[in-house]
Amino acid sequence: MNYVSPVKDTKFILENLLNNPSAIENDLMNSILEEAGKLANENLAPLNHEGDKNPPKLRQDNEVETSPGFKNAFKKIASGGWIGVSSNPDYDGMGLPFRMAAAVSEYWQGANMSFALCNLLSQGLIDALTLVGTDKEKELYLPKLINGSWTGTMNLTEPQSGTDLSTIKTKAINDGKNWRIKGQKIYITYGEHDFSENIIHLVLAKTEGAPEGIKGISTFIIPKYLINEDGSLGERNDLKCISLEHKLGIKASPTAVMSYGDDNEGAIGYMLGEEGKGIEYMFIMMNRARFDVGLQGMAIAETARQKAIQYAKTRVQGIPLNKTKGTPIIGHGDVKRQLLIMRSLTEAMRALILVSAEIMEEAEKEKSKMNLEAFLIPIIKGWCTELAQEVTSLGVQIHGGMGYIEETGAAQIMRDARILPIYEGTNAIQANDLMFRKTLKDSGVTAQQILTIIKDEVQSDGEILKAVYKCEEVLGFILNNRDDKEALSCISYDFMMGFGYLIGAWLMQKSKIKAEEKINNQNEDTNFLMSKIISSNFYNKHILPRCFGHFDIVLDGSKIISETQEEFV
Repeated sequence: MNYVSPVKDTKFILENLLNNPSAIENDLMNSILEEAGKLANENLAPLNHEGDKNPPKLRQDNEVETSPGFKNAFKKIASGGWIGVSSNPDYDGMGLPFRMAAAVSEYWQGANMSFALCNLLSQGLIDALTLVGTDKEKELYLPKLINGSWTGTMNLTEPQSGTDLSTIKTKAINDGKNWRIKGQKIYITYGEHDFSENIIHLVLAKTEGAPEGIKGISTFIIPKYLINEDGSLGERNDLKCISLEHKLGIKASPTAVMSYGDDNEGAIGYMLGEEGKGIEYMFIMMNRARFDVGLQGMAIAETARQKAIQYAKTRVQGIPLNKTKGTPIIGHGDVKRQLLIMRSLTEAMRALILVSAEIMEEAEKEKSKMNLEAFLIPIIKGWCTELAQEVTSLGVQIHGGMGYIEETGAAQIMRDARILPIYEGTNAIQANDLMFRKTLKDSGVTAQQILTIIKDEVQSDGEILKAVYKCEEVLGFILNNRDDKEALSCISYDFMMGFGYLIGAWLMQKSKIKAEEKINNQNEDTNFLMSKIISSNFYNKHILPRCFGHFDIVLDGSKIISETQEEFV
């Protein structure tokens, strides 16, 4: 299978669904997308399946040798300036709108998610330094992270401390000159590798005498190699990778167990920002990371869709009804149904991702947009990654028995996608975040704001309007039962999924309207535009009804869960 970056689909959304499509000139947008797509198609996609079969190796000297070809591919990406697409030009970034970084990221993630995870983690560190780093720290770290000389990681989880970070045991002790960090972190993506000359770890640790719980946690910058005054690399810090995890998917991404302070007095670290604000700073990174994971869900769904449709167009098996002998399986009605599910869900996710990217741009300048961004993040992360499970599973199904065989690569796509509902906060966490912190906290104001926007823009579609009214009923129910937190936690997932399907319907309808406006223009690709119209019509008939099921569960589905004793589960 040859992965092809969906440049045309990206352009359609950027040009037609955003409020301010002129934020970047068309010629520049086209050249960026075309070149990024070409790099993904030719340099990253060919390494994807080989990386799965040949994962990284931890050597005796605690160094990691990455999958064949990955190191050279990283150099190519870094040398082109692609790590800092939306980063500050003062630190060698391209300075493009965030929507462009999101678009380019889809191509990297869709072509080779294991490879692209390194950039994702570096970007999180870039964000944290940009927002809370000192001028000196920015000048030291940002250019190196943006040009790929150095890469970054996030070190949160410990063997006993996953979601509940208040229980971390990693300690930071000030010896009068330096902070010394001792402890062990697990699940550290690209915690050790051979892409860059230095790896900058952002590590959560508790300082001496700090209060219990999350208020005692601070954030430390811990470089693999200490940095001299002139910016050159000094001696190796007291840290090492002691093992690599053997995983279900994303096998070519080295997931490290990192040990700090094993060999000497402790790893030297530099406190980022203020003491005791580690969780606050990590959530700066987490917000972007959750957006990126939702984007991964969309990107890998596109990969699965492409592989499935290519197979369905060539595989001959059985004679489809009303077709001639030798018709490929795409002629079977149920295969078409599955492919249309894959297409419509993927297109809805892409629209949500890129429209939200514009909202995130605006939120940096308009405080009123911050609540809208915050509301959408758990839907992006939760809804998109749940849909990725469905789409990648359908990809295996369309391949039939061959989908279950590793050589086709369909199984790898499904395995790679399985991490997405888990990391950067499980989808249960996303659902509860949406319910309690994003809906109840402002008494449903932001939720209603979105519903009002949808109502104003879909007056011509009765089915979507019915879904909006149903969602308003659900919102009223949630607000009326705000004190029964246990019951609401039992149906928060369905609230998240129902809202996601509704937003998807709205954006697909907007795509359809734009496609209908353009389809008679002689300069347009009528087949491409017709596919947009069909995807929207299919979504309305086959996907939108799902939101009513989820909303009905919200209204009358909590008691069967909350009142059931554990022994009956």
